[in-house]
Amino acid sequence: MTTGSSPYEQIVPKLITVLEHTQLSSNNLTPQTTQASLQATNDYKNVLLQAKNCAATLPGGELNAQDQEELISMLERLRDHKKQQLAEFSERVSSMLSSVESERVEIDSTASTPS
Repeated sequence: MTTGSSPYEQIVPKLITVLEHTQLSSNNLTPQTTQASLQATNDYKNVLLQAKNCAATLPGGELNAQDQEELISMLERLRDHKKQQLAEFSERVSSMLSSVESERVEIDSTASTPS
């Protein structure tokens, strides 16, 4: 593996090498071309194995598709419930502010009325 590159970045170049060796050896089959093809194929298989191992060790993936759907559904219900709570709270605060404002207007009008 080349330093600094992931196995994923090496898959296509390794496959190209295998194809090139296959084409060369099909025209001129010698022990050297056979050995080169074998080596290129083994390099390709190794990089595929490394990529597979990297993918298997990625974080996450503990949930299967059904578990993920259930979790998403639960989170959506929780979000909707929180939105409803926020709307109800906002409505109560707005109502309280209206009530306080109307009382303030009433107090102001009473204070400015001559006796």
